[in-house]
Amino acid sequence: MEKTTPYHKYKDELIANANKIVTPGKGILAADESTGTIGKRFDKIKIENNEEHRREYRELLFTSEGIENYISGVILFKETLSHKTKDGVPLVKVLLDKGIIPGIKVDAGTVEIPGTDETATQGLDNLGKHCADYYSQGCRFAKWRAVLKIGKDYPSRKAILENAHGLARYASICQQNGLVPIVEPEVLVDGTHTIDECAEKSEEVFHYVVRALQEFNVLFEGMLLKPNMITPGSECIGREKVLPDEIAWKTVRTLLRTLPGAVPGVVFLSGGQSEEEATENLNAMNLIPERKRPWQLSFSFGRALQHSAIMTWQGKKENYKAAQDAFMVKAKANSEATLGKYKSDGKHGESLMVKNYVY
Repeated sequence: MEKTTPYHKYKDELIANANKIVTPGKGILAADESTGTIGKRFDKIKIENNEEHRREYRELLFTSEGIENYISGVILFKETLSHKTKDGVPLVKVLLDKGIIPGIKVDAGTVEIPGTDETATQGLDNLGKHCADYYSQGCRFAKWRAVLKIGKDYPSRKAILENAHGLARYASICQQNGLVPIVEPEVLVDGTHTIDECAEKSEEVFHYVVRALQEFNVLFEGMLLKPNMITPGSECIGREKVLPDEIAWKTVRTLLRTLPGAVPGVVFLSGGQSEEEATENLNAMNLIPERKRPWQLSFSFGRALQHSAIMTWQGKKENYKAAQDAFMVKAKANSEATLGKYKSDGKHGESLMVKNYVY
C-alpha cells in the first residue's frame, strides 16, 4: 500500500495537469513579468508603464485567435489575476474557456546570500496560504525561479544548496495545495564560459536540485522542470559556431544524468536567446530519438514568444491584430519545435540577452 504523502489528496490532479501542460505540440507562455520588468519592455516602444497598458497587452496575447492550439499554460503575474478584458471578462476565464491552464509566479525575487555575491530566492513565508488562494482563483500550477551564475568559483556549493533547498520547499508546498510546481534552476548564460563548462556546472546544479526534491518527498510525476539550455556563455569567443545539434545533445545528456524519467516534461527557458535560436535549439532536441529522452521537451518562453508581438504592437490600437498575428507565428513555430517539425529560415534575429536578468 502506498504511503500517505502531503500531496495525497491532489495526486491524480497534479499528475493530470502536469501531463496536460506538456501535451505534444504545446507549451507555456511566460507572461509573469513583474511591473518593473514589463516597464523596460514598454520603454523600448515608448509607452507608459501603467496598469491599463499592462492589462491591454496581456489581453492582446491571451485573446489571440487559435492560441489554444499551441499554448497549454500561461504563467501570470499576480496583478493579472484581477484583470479583465475590455468587455469585462476576467483574463483567467479567457484562458480557462480556451482549455489553457492558468499558472502563477509565486517567488518574491532574489536576495544576496550573506557573505557572498550570489543570490537565493525568497518567498517561502506564507507560501502555503498564497498557494491555496491562487488555487481558489483558478490557478493550477506555479513557478519559482532560482538563479545561479558560472564563474571561476561559481556557482558555490553554498549557493547551490541554498537554492536547491528553496526550490524543493516551494515544490512541496505547491503540491500540498494542488499546484503543479514548475521548478526553475536557471544557470545564467552571462559570462565567457564554454558550452562544456555550462554542461558541467548545470549538471551539478540539477543533481542537487533533484536530490533536494526527493528529500522533500516531491511527487516527480506531478511537477515539471524549467531549466536553462546548455549553451556557451553570452561572451564566449566563438559562441556563434556552436550549432543547435551540439546544444541539443549536451542539454539532453545533462538531463539524462540528473533528472528522473518519472518527471513528465521539461519546459525550457529561453535565457536571452533570440526567438529563432530558442526555437531551433528546442527543435534539435526533439529530433533526438525518443528512446534517449523519457520526458516531453517543450518550452516556457517569455521574451522568445513575445518580442515580435510587443515590437509590432507599439501600444497602438491599429497594430493590435498584427501584433497577435506576430505572436501566433512564434507560438506555432515553437509548437512545431516540440514535435521536431520546425523548419528554420536561417535568420537568427535580435539577441534578447539582458545581463543579470530579473523578472
